Amino acid sequence: MSAPEETHRLEAERLAKLERVRARGAEPYPWAFAGRVLSARAREACSGLAPGAEGPASFRVAGRLRSIREHGRSAFLDLEDASGSLQLFLEAEHLGAAYAQALSELDPGDIVGAEGRPTVTRRGEPSLRVSGIELLAKAIHPPPEKHFGLRDPEARLRQRYVELLASPESRRRFEARSEIVREMRRFMDAEGFLEAETAGLLPVAGGAAAAPFTTHSRYLDAELQLRISLELPLKRLLVGGFERVFELGHVYRNEDLDSTHSPEYTMLEAYWAYADYTDMRGLIERMYARVAGHVAERFPELPAAREAPALFRPPFAAVDFGQELESRMGRTGILELPVDELRALARSAGATVPDGSPAGVFLDKLFEHYVSPTLDRPTFVLDHPESTTPLAKRHRTKPGRVERFELYCRDLELANAYTELNDPLEQDRRFRRQMEARAEDSYALDSDFVEALRYGMPPATGVGVGVDRAVMLLLGVSSIKDILLFPQTRPKERPG
Repeated sequence: MSAPEETHRLEAERLAKLERVRARGAEPYPWAFAGRVLSARAREACSGLAPGAEGPASFRVAGRLRSIREHGRSAFLDLEDASGSLQLFLEAEHLGAAYAQALSELDPGDIVGAEGRPTVTRRGEPSLRVSGIELLAKAIHPPPEKHFGLRDPEARLRQRYVELLASPESRRRFEARSEIVREMRRFMDAEGFLEAETAGLLPVAGGAAAAPFTTHSRYLDAELQLRISLELPLKRLLVGGFERVFELGHVYRNEDLDSTHSPEYTMLEAYWAYADYTDMRGLIERMYARVAGHVAERFPELPAAREAPALFRPPFAAVDFGQELESRMGRTGILELPVDELRALARSAGATVPDGSPAGVFLDKLFEHYVSPTLDRPTFVLDHPESTTPLAKRHRTKPGRVERFELYCRDLELANAYTELNDPLEQDRRFRRQMEARAEDSYALDSDFVEALRYGMPPATGVGVGVDRAVMLLLGVSSIKDILLFPQTRPKERPG
């Protein structure tokens, strides 16, 4: 029998059981299961019990059935919930007619509730001696086999819930992601930063050189763009009087989809008045060191998590953008080359960006090719060419440079920070140069941001942290799709 035929047969059997439940007047999808506790409570109550002994307290547990094993007039059902697994011990003598009814109606994958007292079997297995069991949700589809997602990558992405059912390791990975994000928030709060929530729909999506997604507001009769960065709204808050602000949320870029890029991803951006990019280096070092220590403590079974504290031990290395690029390329004067020569060098390195791109784009591509793959430990890359960064303040001692750092490790960019440009006249000039260089409406001038700067923004530094890439490195994951619960995928082809 083929796999589809076998699946169809199993589903037909489960549907028949569903109808039997309804035929006897029971509801196979009840509204709640009152008094339920996590199975860990029942397991804890088993400690100290001798085999065959029974605890005095009764517990009500609920979760998904993983397996059903019959042994004569007894049955053992493995139930799993958020706290782990618990064996349910059913006896025909103890349950009467409910015993045969349960075994005839239940299947692996069903959600059930059970009540009983803790006991330990003769083999020493902590269990719940069931006095009552109830179907809470009949699973029509049979449960996936373990490691389902490893054999079927497309199903793992399109139906993440199926992979989560099949793989405790996958669930653990996403628990770790949640814990990393939570610890980042705790850190920013401890550093005195106020969490803000800025708009996702904007007249102009600025703050980065990226193509936005666009939509139309029927009420406003206006074209709007999904944000590509959190930067400009947060810096408006500095103008308004806040001195330390951050946001942790999604941004959207109508661009690549590969192992390190997603059109929808999570950013942490923070802005700090009266500080510069040197101060921000210290903050980023502290944040990564703290998060690495926390993830190692909480998830010691993950090799990358165990190694994270040593990897992110301050101080991080630091290199100069120009000096390191020239050293890796084996030539001097790279930053002074005309655009045509930079374009040719970038093309020879495999870059596919448009011919009309500004010099900074080609320099970035050369850096990505020659330098970033060589940075095996967390490394600050300092003082980028001005042509790469229209929102950063000019370097106070290096002509043609801006005060900017990027943090790289193992070919992943983990942070990007500036001493922020706060001169409204200079900001207006740079926006216009950027528009002329790209000749695209999607990089239009954000005139309201320039207007905000005219009211005066204090000296400040800001940083953007790609949360997904940080999670990848901390957990040892090679593809961004494996740490996104709902990654973007190509539309599923429909059968002819």
